[in-house]
Amino acid sequence: MRPTVLAALFCLAVPVAVSAHAPNPHAASQKAGKTGVEKAAVEEALNDPARAADKGDDTRRKIEQVMLFAQVRPGQSVLELVPGSGYWTRVFSAVVGPQGHVYTVWPNEMGKFDTESLANWQKLTATPHYANVGILQQPAAKLQAPAPVDLVFTAQNYHDFHDPFMGPMDIAAFNRQVFDALKPGGLFVIIDHVAPAGSGLADTNTLHRIDPASVKQEVEAAGFVFDGESKALHNAADPHDIKVFDKAIRGHTDQFIFRFRKPAK
Repeated sequence: MRPTVLAALFCLAVPVAVSAHAPNPHAASQKAGKTGVEKAAVEEALNDPARAADKGDDTRRKIEQVMLFAQVRPGQSVLELVPGSGYWTRVFSAVVGPQGHVYTVWPNEMGKFDTESLANWQKLTATPHYANVGILQQPAAKLQAPAPVDLVFTAQNYHDFHDPFMGPMDIAAFNRQVFDALKPGGLFVIIDHVAPAGSGLADTNTLHRIDPASVKQEVEAAGFVFDGESKALHNAADPHDIKVFDKAIRGHTDQFIFRFRKPAK
């Protein structure tokens, strides 16, 4: 949280300093305008007829809140790690529009594990409506983007990169690859299932959960700056000690949403 209230009080208390160090008088309106563009683009994307089948999940998955938190807007480039069914991708595609691009990464190891989803994804990326969506098939340990991107996004898959089926993974190197894939000032947004505090990586391959503190530590070690957290998918009723596929909690797990920023310089 930025200390705007303290800054305002300081300006009132020291009026002489205001003229010498006054903030950009257009900054607030510029920020509001940028946010307005993002919100309008997201709202239009959510009403895209092509994603009519997804609409029933929007309230549960807090899609509008997540997209605004990710700060995605028209013309941007997005790299999505393991797109799954394409729920998030279809919105990204509509938000960034024809001047933007969405690179979807299917690790080779994941493709072997889920051949049906991969085949469906290859069909989707061949659809004219999703002409701005591409597919990248590459080893999990060798993440590469064709060009620097504005946003790297992954939902419920960061924990998978710690698991044996992904092959030998150096997570520190992986996070540095994400860092390198981003433009200066770019964002890395992670959504994943919450594991018990202090559990570290113990539950990634069993319960398919991960301790948020471990994620934060790993990503910051790559040079990222923690830029915010959203509680949109928080569920206090989740006990954190059962598998995410358990019918008692599936679809309603407690999930953290972290945003990390690559420093602009």
